[in-house]
Amino acid sequence: MLSRVAPWLASRNETAPDGLTVRILEGADTAQLRALALEDPVANVFILSQLGSHGSASPTAAGARIFGVFDGGALLGACWAGANLVPVQLDPGLAPYIAQAVHRAGRRYASIFGPAEPVLALHAALEPHGHLAHEVRAEQPLMTISGEPDIPANPHLGFGDMADFELILPACAAMFEEEVGYSPFLGGEDFYSRRVAGLIRQGHSLVHIDGGRVLFKAELGAVTPDVSQVQGVWLNPAIRGQGLSAGYMAAVVKLAQTFAPITSLYVNHYNLRARASYERVGFQQLGTFATVLY
Repeated sequence: MLSRVAPWLASRNETAPDGLTVRILEGADTAQLRALALEDPVANVFILSQLGSHGSASPTAAGARIFGVFDGGALLGACWAGANLVPVQLDPGLAPYIAQAVHRAGRRYASIFGPAEPVLALHAALEPHGHLAHEVRAEQPLMTISGEPDIPANPHLGFGDMADFELILPACAAMFEEEVGYSPFLGGEDFYSRRVAGLIRQGHSLVHIDGGRVLFKAELGAVTPDVSQVQGVWLNPAIRGQGLSAGYMAAVVKLAQTFAPITSLYVNHYNLRARASYERVGFQQLGTFATVLY
């Protein structure tokens, strides 16, 4: 069937010449979406965490939607479309279907992230519609660990507290700017500030504060009963080069394991220092992600 998928310009509830359809998922599609995502619970931790939070595949109050490609009543693949695009078990051959649907939705997206093949296929399919990338990170090892870290954990890392919000927020912003090249406060501070505060309140902010400054921080950006995904790893520049990052990451694993047995993350392939640190802790590569920044 996939060999017959042409670059058909899909829209909501239209039927392609080969019988496939694309539409926005509704509450009744929740079980199918969850079953699809559970085919790879590590790669799909983002969408599974969203389903855990919202309880439904229907559009969220904030306006995020999930587009699905169907063959009759069977869900073949899907894509979260909120501030970012996140493919879910999407065969690269189905990317043109999703690309046309999300383009017709009339939104701009900050990024696409997830397994490399569908991410890069979506990027290629969106480009002719004027969605031009600022940067393409085509190879990001997806790494996981379960069980005890291979090295001792730094005992000073703990869960963030709202009392320290004014210290944690600038550290998060510094990490973001280092990572993507621009401030998360462009267009206003409200959205990013609410995001950071939400992570703290959920117990998903991990931080070491000493002497009124953040020395290290990370977040659990997505959490399910099976997997947590670490994001936003940042070491204060004042203490870099001292071999501290691996001990902090071992502590991240220990704290993340209070939520789920598997801890995952993805990292740019060219960041050899970070990759070596993660491997020292015991992380092993499971797959490859990609991120397209707009």
